[in-house]
Amino acid sequence: MNLNAIQMILVVLVAFLAGMEGILDEFHFHQPVVACALIGLVTGQLVPCIILGGSLQMIALGWSNVGAAVAPDAALAAIASAIILVLGGQGRAGVSSAIAIAVPLAVAGLLLTILARTIATLIVHIMDRAAEEGSFAKIDMWQMIAIAMQGLRIAIPAALILAVGAGPVKAMLNAMPTWLTDGLSIGGGMVVAVGYAMVINMMATREVWPFFVLGFVLAAISELTLIALGGIGVAMALIYLNLSKMGGSGNGGGGSNTGDPVGDIIDKY
Repeated sequence: MNLNAIQMILVVLVAFLAGMEGILDEFHFHQPVVACALIGLVTGQLVPCIILGGSLQMIALGWSNVGAAVAPDAALAAIASAIILVLGGQGRAGVSSAIAIAVPLAVAGLLLTILARTIATLIVHIMDRAAEEGSFAKIDMWQMIAIAMQGLRIAIPAALILAVGAGPVKAMLNAMPTWLTDGLSIGGGMVVAVGYAMVINMMATREVWPFFVLGFVLAAISELTLIALGGIGVAMALIYLNLSKMGGSGNGGGGSNTGDPVGDIIDKY
């Protein structure tokens, strides 16, 4: 699919906003489901990009910065893979390949993240000197420069992919043999499962396991839509909160009360 000049400008703008939001974290443009949806909106490929964004979001759920360890760059992965998906012109059929391409792109994006943060450290020292001079205008200027640098961290790779054009991207995707595309599809599905498993590993406690079980059972009922599942989840959350307020005041047996109704029930058994 060939993009016109206005679409290319809008794509680069979305990439720039996604890069800034990776630091600001205010409107969540850097989240894959949002970034891919915006790319799909400006290019006219909304449905395939939302599917791609949802899949990448499941992977990115398990990515987080821990101490000095920096997580893979979800924003670059989402923007670059969405652009490749659009330029490839394969629609929904190209989602699995785009997911597999996104993972190494996210890891490669770590180099740009480290470079940007290293330069940001130098900018902080410049802002310290401006503070000693009492120049608030310089502090504001260098702060905006630092944030803009984070946007360019994503916008420049996006512009380079657009500069390559749809022809080479489409030729690259078509040149992939069937065994490779099938392997990428299977690998992409496994990565999604691993990302969700990492989230469960962080969240899983004896209090929330019953809700995980109920969620999987309800998800197996094909007649239930996402709206119905969401309604059930809200109802269960409200019931849990109301039980938590009561705190199991009538424990009757003189046992200890943790204030968590599900935990108290499990303790009794």
